Amino acid sequence: MQTQTAAFTLAEKLAMVHAVNAVILADGHVHEGEINALTQLMQYIDFDSNFIMQARNIDSEQAILILKKMSQEKKDNLESILEMTAISDGFKHTSEIDLMTYIFRSMNSSN
Repeated sequence: MQTQTAAFTLAEKLAMVHAVNAVILADGHVHEGEINALTQLMQYIDFDSNFIMQARNIDSEQAILILKKMSQEKKDNLESILEMTAISDGFKHTSEIDLMTYIFRSMNSSN
């Protein structure tokens, strides 16, 4: 994870945690490495476990709209976070790759 932290808004944090949670759940199994990655993210962008429940309750399309509005630096940070989360169990599953591809394309599209 990158050491320089961009200041994320509350909405951006919710959308990011929503995306990370979706990647963790994409393969149908929550692995210990993914829990560790989420714990690191909690420290990195400063949120607690209650925040995860709030993030799960936002609509996926709303999360994408928030992510689209982030600066390129923040998008790059999120891409690194999602990649690290996906590989944290030792293997990047097809379902995780497909979901990340969708998220990356959606948040970087111009429409």
